[in-house]
Amino acid sequence: MVAINCDMGESFSIYHCGDDEGLMPFVTVANVACGFHASDPRVMTRTVKLAKRHGVKVGAHPSLPDREGFGRREMKMDREELTAAVVYQIGALSGFLRSEGMELHHVKVHGSLYGMSARDPEVAEAIADAADVFGAPLMGLTGSVHEQVWGGREAGFIAEYYADLDYRDDGSLIITREHQAFDPARSAERALRAVTEGKATSESGKEIPVRADSVCVHSDTPNAVELARAVNQALQPHLDR
Repeated sequence: MVAINCDMGESFSIYHCGDDEGLMPFVTVANVACGFHASDPRVMTRTVKLAKRHGVKVGAHPSLPDREGFGRREMKMDREELTAAVVYQIGALSGFLRSEGMELHHVKVHGSLYGMSARDPEVAEAIADAADVFGAPLMGLTGSVHEQVWGGREAGFIAEYYADLDYRDDGSLIITREHQAFDPARSAERALRAVTEGKATSESGKEIPVRADSVCVHSDTPNAVELARAVNQALQPHLDR
């Protein structure tokens, strides 16, 4: 069985990002921003309440401390500092979950921190140290350092496939500063293939192996609701509810 996850709760103050209300009916797991790249206390509590209303599980979506760059600029932090930053963010979201009687489902890091931890074992270990405090599974990219470092964790590893990002020939993600619209039908077809066959197609057309315990749609993709609806419909027989 497979989940559909979405990075959500990324508005801040008077600034709006993504149609969380429109997306929530089509996802099964929400990765909620924890304040460092986006979100604030009001947005976090609102997003948690929205997820609860729709029966959607909630995971933490921590980032590098880069609100101005939306967490998509790399930073150098030592292991202890990075672990502390991630614990701080997960702890904040955990308080809002507790207030609604909900459990932390997983941890999925955001943006550049995701890319850095997919390449650098030291970064991946720092994130694992933080997730271990909460006994939470980590969500990441199969065939990368994520799987190498997190795959053997007692709390578990959730491998995800991206419906709205392109892949390189080596299976790594092409992480863009701004997401572009994707064709919903094509993305849904590819997501279904990733789930049922464990295969994806790189940007150059090469067939690459993937593992898809969960399929991701970003809330800031321009046509995110249409894309999530198409992916949801395609994966109906396989969805973990």
